[in-house]
Order: sequence, then structure tokens, then C-alpha cells
Amino acid sequence: MAQRLRVRYAKRGRLRFTSHRDISRAVERAVRRADVPVAFSAGFSPHPRISYVGAAAPTGVASEAEYLEIGVTRECDPDRFRAALDTSLPHGLDVLDVVEAGAGSLADRLECSAWEIRLPEADPALARVAVERFVTTERVEVERLTKKGPRRFDAREAVLSLEVIEGTETTAGQASSQPCVILRMVVRHATPAVRPDDVLTGLRLVADFAPPVPPEVTRLAQGPLDVRTGKPADPFDLDRDSTRGGETEPVGQYVGGDL
Repeated sequence: MAQRLRVRYAKRGRLRFTSHRDISRAVERAVRRADVPVAFSAGFSPHPRISYVGAAAPTGVASEAEYLEIGVTRECDPDRFRAALDTSLPHGLDVLDVVEAGAGSLADRLECSAWEIRLPEADPALARVAVERFVTTERVEVERLTKKGPRRFDAREAVLSLEVIEGTETTAGQASSQPCVILRMVVRHATPAVRPDDVLTGLRLVADFAPPVPPEVTRLAQGPLDVRTGKPADPFDLDRDSTRGGETEPVGQYVGGDL
């Protein structure tokens, strides 16, 4: 393995309903189509050196900040690699950024996530009351069914911030006049992981607030906690080549040639 590349990708639209296993299969096929010189493990059953970093967004949840690492057998230009891989992936799995891996573990940098929860037809006044009660409550115990059975845990401690934003519904890119409550929150990664649905359960417990229709959830970012802003910082900052400036350019069509 001559180089490790770190990839940030998005899961959008209908692809949010794709399982993590199907996404990993799609990535492996895209790597072959893009002619990426991927490294393989040794042994009787070699597999491509592709590792997914951090907890994957749950099935049904969109994300703008999923991460993986790929080991390659020769050095590749990150920009050309990004274009080639993005072109080979299905629409809705979009490669946003690629950097050469530097020192340190990427997983250790993913300390928190920023989430957006859209609640169409929800009452903004009730949402504000529920959020206020949630943030002022010291402990909010919720129960989740796990592989080992029901488990109770505190959903409040990991929530670093939670706010209500009023908006309107959007369908196929067209805004409507229907009200839509938007919750924005930053959640520290913990064990067990506190997910957006756990926070919604907590809002129901403390204020009997429940969305009238299924919520639309998107992970906006994840990374190290920036104590100045209270939000995730870019986990690639330590890896970026200063000569490139770290700017993400629009992805163009891959036309061949060495990566």
C-alpha cells in the first residue's frame, strides 16, 4: 500500500434508504469501474482495503458527511481520484472531498455530529416548548430496542445544542406554504450513540410532542468539536495540503488517464 486516501461522501435522495452493506458494495463496484489501484489484504480471502470510519447514518437518514478510507498501490492525485470515483457511483452517492491521509486516526477526530430534523406540519409553538423542556431537563431516559434487547440510556447528556427553526415544506425542490419545523442539533458521539430518533423520543417524553408525519433527518457534518462555535469542525483540516488550499471544486467527468 503506497498511499491512504480519506473520502467524504454524501447519501442523498432515495439513496438514504440504502443499507450500509449495499453502500459498501456500490463503493467496491465504483472503485473497479474507476480503475482505482486499490490495495488488497493478504491471506486466503483478499478484500479491498476500504474501511468506513465512524458510525454510519442509519438507514432512511440522509447525510452530507460520511467517511471512508481507501488504500491504494500507487500514489493518486486526490482531485482526480474524487472525480473518477464520483462519476462511477450512482446518483445520490456523491463524493464531496478527498485528501491524502496524514498522521493520526480519522475516527478519533469524529467527536460529534450536527443534525437537521425537518418536521412537516408540526406546530412551531409546541416544538419550542418541547425543546425548552428538553434542554432544561438534567436527564431524559429513553428506551431503544437493540440486538441484545431493550436498553435504557440518557438521551440528554450527549446533546450539546438543540434549537428550533421555522421553515416551509419542500417537494421536488419546490417550496410550499405549509409550515415545517426544523430542529438543528449537535450531538456528542457517545456509547451508546444518541441518534435523532432518540431525541424525538425524549421530546415526546418531556412535553408530549410528536411529529404528525415521519421526520426527514439529515446529518449535516461530523468532526472534532469546535469549542468556539459549538459545532463540528472539518476533520480533514489536519490532512490538507496547504498548497491546494483545501477547496472542493465541482466534480467534472472523468475521461481516463492515471489517477
